[in-house]
Amino acid sequence: MFNNQLQSERANLTSLANTHTNIPKLRAGFVGGQFWSAYTPCDTQNKDAVKRTLEQIDVIQRMCQMYPETFVCVTNSAGIRQAFREGRVASLVGVEGGHSIDSSLGVLRTLHRLGMRYLTLTHSCNTPWADNWLVDTGEDKAESQGLSRFGESVVKEMNRLGVIIDLAHVSVATMKAALRLSTAPVIFSHSSAYSLCQHRRNVPDDVLRLVNQTGSLVMVNFYNDYVSCRQEATLSQVADHLDHIKKVAGAGAVGFGGDFDGVSRLPVGLEDVSKYPDLVAELLRRRWTEAEVRGALANNLLRVFEAVEQVSDHTQSPEEEPIPADQLQASCRTMYGYSEAPSLHRQPGALLASLTTVLLGLGLL
Repeated sequence: MFNNQLQSERANLTSLANTHTNIPKLRAGFVGGQFWSAYTPCDTQNKDAVKRTLEQIDVIQRMCQMYPETFVCVTNSAGIRQAFREGRVASLVGVEGGHSIDSSLGVLRTLHRLGMRYLTLTHSCNTPWADNWLVDTGEDKAESQGLSRFGESVVKEMNRLGVIIDLAHVSVATMKAALRLSTAPVIFSHSSAYSLCQHRRNVPDDVLRLVNQTGSLVMVNFYNDYVSCRQEATLSQVADHLDHIKKVAGAGAVGFGGDFDGVSRLPVGLEDVSKYPDLVAELLRRRWTEAEVRGALANNLLRVFEAVEQVSDHTQSPEEEPIPADQLQASCRTMYGYSEAPSLHRQPGALLASLTTVLLGLGLL
């Protein structure tokens, strides 16, 4: 909207209008933590997805710097709890779409170093290593039958790093493959219950049972089309999805996914982030216990995040095998590192020699 220019007066988060989220609305909704989506559209795949993802992460970090009294950027579960105590909004980076890593384990690791703590394996497009939800509608063709071998390496590396695996937007085959492979719980960051609204962005009951078995989490999306399968929806219908997931997968498997400012239509009664207390009140009317409500608000996600952190092991050797060259796309891509790539025209040892020269030169300064 503002081309990443946070200092524009129109982008002032204390007075920002015509959005679902601003600072006064966050305060009115008692929001204590937020994954901010570093999202870049599918048409950036094989082009400038990495650059644009880095720019989005930069925006999130600059937002925390510009409004330190409201936001604090954190990268772990302890940081979220500390932000709660300070009364600030714990702000984390979620990268929404596997195309943002450009089929590179090195990029995955670098985004983790920059603060990414969840990665959605696909957006609404296949990556060369994972299938998206449009495969289940027939609009896209299955290419990986869920996860390819490289896709499995991505999941394993996310486990090693401590990055939460997000299965919103993926195909059912990808859901099942990731749930079975991951050694840590996963999340659906913004998906609802397929049994209540037969939209392929939602989670079917057999997958909800796997969610239960793996201690994973479904964070309910408020988008009308995924709540009621119509253009209109209500707060009560969102609560129905929460009830259904609780019934099938357990109270520990339920969260709030919102998708505010990511969708065009929201239910009556949930028009922006200030309305969260009204949803809490509805759940209490439905005889949810205080512990169950606290779980949906924060504790279920914290449990998953802590489990992901416990599984991570940075002393373990990283995944290194690159994706096969024939699985990559786009004619503008160079192929350095693959056997068919043109030679870099350096003799063995030449790179080390050039580095030595630089280091010796620095030593003379």
